[in-house]
Amino acid sequence: MSDFKGKLIVFSAPSGSGKTTIVRHLLNQEEFGLEFSISATSREARGKEINGKDYYFISADEFKQKIKADEFLEWEEVYINNFYGTLKTEVERIWAKGKHVIFDIDVAGGLRIKRKFPDRTLAVFVKPPDMNELIIRLKQRGEETPEKIAMRVAKAPTEMATAPQFDTIILNDDLATALKDAEGLVANFLKK
Repeated sequence: MSDFKGKLIVFSAPSGSGKTTIVRHLLNQEEFGLEFSISATSREARGKEINGKDYYFISADEFKQKIKADEFLEWEEVYINNFYGTLKTEVERIWAKGKHVIFDIDVAGGLRIKRKFPDRTLAVFVKPPDMNELIIRLKQRGEETPEKIAMRVAKAPTEMATAPQFDTIILNDDLATALKDAEGLVANFLKK
């Protein structure tokens, strides 16, 4: 990895918790010097997602080849043949620019990054107010089939159980408060 001792800021949560909204807000705070880690995935693009901006979209076969070649910092088969992961070259690319890396990533991947870089990582779990609100948020997205939503909801209790393993938890029941909390956490972490 690069000589720059950049930091890693991980936001993880069940789908629909608001982690993407929080990460996008933090990216707009220029004083933090953050750049988004673009994950690789084997899933199809949704809506207006762009390859190389939202994700690196690759086939499941290509993903498996990269796993064998040890090209990932972390990876997870989130659903059958539906892989997500962080390419080592992505973190190197951002650190080479003298920036800190921010992740919007599943809980298993977030915890793997924390284990690999314990002193350089802030791992934040974003907690939804409750399961009913999570379901409402997933439906309001209008991006997925009822079956996909049901899969995400079924997975949420397991993901919620990992919250204590993170450095801190942000309750996202009021977005303005959650954004302020996130700003404070990141500002304090980057000062260390």
